[in-house]
Amino acid sequence: MNAVYILWLRELKRYSRSRSRIIGSLGQPILFLFALGFGLGPIFQKAGQGNYFQFLGPGIISMSILFTAIFAGIQVIWDKQFGFLKETLVAPVPRWQIMLGKTAGGATIAVIQGMIVLILATIFGFRPEISLLLVTIIFMLLVAVFFTGLGISIASVLGDINGFQIIMNFLVQPVFFLSGALFPLQNLPKIISSITQIDPLTYGVDGIRGTLTGMSHFGLTVDMTVLLILVAIVLSIGAYLFSKIEM
Repeated sequence: MNAVYILWLRELKRYSRSRSRIIGSLGQPILFLFALGFGLGPIFQKAGQGNYFQFLGPGIISMSILFTAIFAGIQVIWDKQFGFLKETLVAPVPRWQIMLGKTAGGATIAVIQGMIVLILATIFGFRPEISLLLVTIIFMLLVAVFFTGLGISIASVLGDINGFQIIMNFLVQPVFFLSGALFPLQNLPKIISSITQIDPLTYGVDGIRGTLTGMSHFGLTVDMTVLLILVAIVLSIGAYLFSKIEM
C-alpha cells in the first residue's frame, strides 16, 4: 500500500503549490453564503423556518466538497494528455492502488476545502455545534471519497478535458441543486422528493447538517449507511475502469 500513500502525498503537494486554485475555489461558496444567506434569510425566517444561515451553512460546505472532489478527474485526463499518467501506470504496483491513492489525495483536498468553508461560514453567521465535529468530518470524507472516485471513474474512460467538463456540468449542477442543500426536504412535490432520495449528495448534506445543527431529515444512521454503500460501489467501479486505461 506504499503506492497509495505516495500518490496521496503527491496530490497534496500539487494542491499546496497552487495558491490560485485554493483562493479561486472559495469564490463560489462565499458568493452563495453572501447572496443567498442575506438575500433569502428574511424570507426563510418569515416562513417560520428559523435562521437561514444555520440551514444554508452545511449545504454550502457540501457544495465546496462536491465541486473540489469531482473535478479531481480533470487531473487524470491532464496527466493522460501530457504523459505523466503513463509514468505512473508502468510502476510495478496494482492499478487499483494508483486509483485509491489519487482518490485519497483528491478527497483529502476536498475535505480541507470543506473545513475552510466551515470556518468562513461562521464569519457570516453560521453557528455550528462542535460536539459531533468528528462525525461531521467522517461525513465530509465519505462525500469527498464518493465524488472523487466518481470523477476519476468518468475520467478513466474519457480522453478529452472538454468532454469531461461537459459531463460534469451536466451532472454536478442537478446533484447539487436537488440535494436539499438550499431548501428543506419536507413537503416537496412527489417527483422532486423522489429525485432527492436517489441523489447521493442528499445524504451527505443531511448528515453534515445533522451533526452541525441537529437538523436531519433521514437520520444520521441512514445517511452514514447509504454513503458507505455508495463509496464501496464507486471505488469498486473506479478501480475496474482505471485498470482498463490504455497507455
